[in-house]
Amino acid sequence: MNKRQILFPALVLAIGSGSALAAEEADGFVEGSSLDLTNRNFYFNRDFRNGQSSPVGNGYSEEWAHAVIGEFRSGFTHGTIGFGVDAFAMLGLKLDSGGGRSGAGGSVDLLPYDSAGRAENSYSKVGGAVKAKFQDTEIKIGDVFPQTPVVYYGDYRLLPQSFRGVNLVSTEVDKLTIQAGRLHSMSQPNTSSMRDDFATFYAGPVSSPWVAYFGGDYDLGRNVNVSLYTSRLKDAWDQHYAGTSFTYPLADNLTLMGGLNYYRAVDQGRELLGRFDNDIYSGNAGVQFGPHTVTVALQRNSGDDDFDYLRQSGSIYLDNSIQYSDFNSPKENSRQIRYNLDMTTFGWPGLSLMTRYAQGRDANYSGANDIYVRRDGNGVPLTNQKRWERNVEASYVVQGGGMKGLTFRLRQATTRATEFESDLDEVRLIVEYPLEVL
Repeated sequence: MNKRQILFPALVLAIGSGSALAAEEADGFVEGSSLDLTNRNFYFNRDFRNGQSSPVGNGYSEEWAHAVIGEFRSGFTHGTIGFGVDAFAMLGLKLDSGGGRSGAGGSVDLLPYDSAGRAENSYSKVGGAVKAKFQDTEIKIGDVFPQTPVVYYGDYRLLPQSFRGVNLVSTEVDKLTIQAGRLHSMSQPNTSSMRDDFATFYAGPVSSPWVAYFGGDYDLGRNVNVSLYTSRLKDAWDQHYAGTSFTYPLADNLTLMGGLNYYRAVDQGRELLGRFDNDIYSGNAGVQFGPHTVTVALQRNSGDDDFDYLRQSGSIYLDNSIQYSDFNSPKENSRQIRYNLDMTTFGWPGLSLMTRYAQGRDANYSGANDIYVRRDGNGVPLTNQKRWERNVEASYVVQGGGMKGLTFRLRQATTRATEFESDLDEVRLIVEYPLEVL
């Protein structure tokens, strides 16, 4: 309760002080300001079937929590270079979890946990950034939310992930967006700390001092886009990305679409994650006809190690990285078929349905380094591993009235695998209500 009593008054005071100062300097700071408040209610149940890999030994994890997320974004002061600030305050509250049901030790990560693995009753985050803008180039220093294929903040749990450092976005050249940054810490979704060390999804914590990235997205016209990015997690890896996407209308209600994604990852510096040299790529093709969209995708990792990325982030633009599985094990081949339905045509505007099925095979850890290798009970590296995953999702967004923007999303996943992963069934129910305060 003390955190809540301090958290939101502090945000209001910061906003009020910043706005008053800006009003004295230039109207642009205030005129361009916004204050958004989001309520997010999140229920997460992950059933490990027969207890495989259950973090607490009872075979499943279950957490229910509520978040209040306040975000303030100022405009920019007038002048050749405009200045502004962004600030946020976030509060997470446990509604139900305990009795051995918390997700401690796994990847549920809705809430923080104490030393005994019990979910904390509440936690909060407060942060912000100063920003400057020159023509169509904007730079932020502080707590930032990068959005690139090599470093992308994650917003898949109760509170969003963030990074601390410098972030630049430029649209000076027509149809070209350039992004760059250097970040020295991250904040995981289930922690109050804004200065966590870096961690990767498959190798865990890594004592790297910074991650940097640079690249851009270019619109070639005729509904074709290309992206090129590179990044370095100091003393761990260099990652390079190339991708393209296109849509091609054939008729009023018929459109072809497709895309390609490619990553190359190699060890760097002190090789904190061992030595590796990975290439992984995916491609998709689909057709949209009226309210229906059907897509197929293929993916392959030709390297000897898992293709890794920053923990709980969105830094993996691969078609078969879906609700639970990434299908990114060494030598793994995978394929997916997906179907989307927009119910607007049937008199339900705002309602959409999705289902997909992905299957992977040939995962082989015989050439993996000591960090990423997975072994059987006799210590022998696993080979010829297989898995499949099925997802079903229903989403509804209220289209009008006082509750406009209220969103309900129900997600279900079923996955089965051989020795290298758990079997599990998973349900997530997420309800969000965004409110524009300013």
